Amino acid sequence: MATVHEPTVVGVSPFNAVEDAAALRAAMKGFGTDEDAIIAILTSRSNAQRQAISQAFTHEYGRDLIEDLKSELGGHFEDVIIALMSPPAEYLCRELHHCMDGMGTDEKVLVEILCTRTKKEIAEIVETYERLYNRPLAEHMCSETSGDFRRLLTLIVTGARDEEAGVDQGRAAEAAQQLFDAGEAKWGTDEEIFNKILAHESFGQLRAIFEAYKNLSGRTIEQAIKAEISGELAEALSAIVECVENAAAWFAQRLRDAMQGLGTDDRTLIRILVSRAELDLGAIKTEYERLYDKTLASEVRGETSGDYRKALIALLGPA
Repeated sequence: MATVHEPTVVGVSPFNAVEDAAALRAAMKGFGTDEDAIIAILTSRSNAQRQAISQAFTHEYGRDLIEDLKSELGGHFEDVIIALMSPPAEYLCRELHHCMDGMGTDEKVLVEILCTRTKKEIAEIVETYERLYNRPLAEHMCSETSGDFRRLLTLIVTGARDEEAGVDQGRAAEAAQQLFDAGEAKWGTDEEIFNKILAHESFGQLRAIFEAYKNLSGRTIEQAIKAEISGELAEALSAIVECVENAAAWFAQRLRDAMQGLGTDDRTLIRILVSRAELDLGAIKTEYERLYDKTLASEVRGETSGDYRKALIALLGPA
């Protein structure tokens, strides 16, 4: 996967969970809450450090840190802080469950979480989902989606991607030919071939396949997908392609979409900033500025306010 490992949150060293727990307790005790202290601590610690603080808090005070935070905070600020306090896979599972629960399904969230993760990350999400909801993720997803889109997500969730094999140029050329024959070269499209190749091959192998495709067809694989496939499946396949080529740029576009138009999609804004902060949020910031000629921080400032804004800006790290 073309993920540039450029985190904005790396944790602190030296780290003392008991001291941090005491500082958080002091910030919430008595009259009023010291939101700045909460932001300063929780946005600068790694998720592993936050879990250690949570344990120390229970150990020292016999209280649940998340419950205390919920009772003191509110609105989107609370959402950011609770997202930060959740183990990463649990947080993403809650987001998946939320996007499928009730009337209608938010397919964009399914695509964002499932089409952009490594096989290892998917395996952890699948295991965590069943533990949290007592129901396999694949089963829940199958009841909420349909057709080729459902087939693609099912392949991804069942761990079809082969990340062990190295890059094989010969096989890449064969796969490029298969994609060409399944799309541009025929009347109608064989979506199953697209699904099979894009869900099975490693991101490194896919990069070689897309290169071979361009040499063969003279068009990029994105152009072929846009011309041959439509709807949710096209969005999902395009997400895989874009993340293979430049994951940071794809997430930058998602952030842009979340902040454009009427009202802000705060849920998506929080989810991307929190879930990418320890991975590649630095690279996403760079791509955002390259694509839109504005800093991500300035856009976030314009769309948010108060402690919510402060917490998000803190996650973005220094300008």
